[in-house]
Amino acid sequence: MAFLEVEKLAVHYAMPGGRRFAAVEEVSLRCERGQCVGVVGESGCGKTTVASAIAGLIRPSAGRIAVGGMSVWPRQGDVRARARQVQMVFQDPYSALNPRLTIGAALDEVLQVHGVPGSVAELLAQVELDAELARRFPHELSGGQRQRVCIARALAVRPALIVADEPVSALDVSVQAQILNLLKQLQATLNLGIVFIAHDLATVRYMCEAVHVMRAGRIVESGTAAAIFARPQHAYTQALLAAVPDV
Repeated sequence: MAFLEVEKLAVHYAMPGGRRFAAVEEVSLRCERGQCVGVVGESGCGKTTVASAIAGLIRPSAGRIAVGGMSVWPRQGDVRARARQVQMVFQDPYSALNPRLTIGAALDEVLQVHGVPGSVAELLAQVELDAELARRFPHELSGGQRQRVCIARALAVRPALIVADEPVSALDVSVQAQILNLLKQLQATLNLGIVFIAHDLATVRYMCEAVHVMRAGRIVESGTAAAIFARPQHAYTQALLAAVPDV
């Protein structure tokens, strides 16, 4: 049994006239601790919906999600215990932080709510930020610093799995590599499982051992990153790779 198991996940939304829109249909994937699994596809393919369902932020219409033997869906047990297993890093670090809270207050709030040991200074050091930044507000930080704070907040409860939804797409290119390297370092040192959501194939190739390609709410191809990038089988995967600029 894998640490994360998603089986036949479906997410449907109600439409006017009694119709239903299938944002995600029959999606299955697995992720072990210490492994990075990529979900890639164009905008609107459903990959963020999958990420939100794994993190317990939206209610699936069908299927099963389990993390470390605990059922995320159907929901069972303590909600906070599930939250401590899975945390999410969002695409836009500015909107993910409360602008009225200092960085220190935002991180300390997580420690207090979940009753976990640790300090704000330790969390900032873990993501290579100076403890002095705890006194600042989100608007006083750069985009890269804000994303590091979001990663530190996710790590505060010592999760086993991080769902990273386009974690570098809102950042300058010069900063993206630093955040990716930080995630890889944390993955190795903390034995983190990472579900990495992206449309940028270069970042997926760098980060992930396994890749799932999504189109129109369904997974159309799965395999190791090496196999997907060297010998794509599905026409859609081939088209995605062909669209990457050859500089």
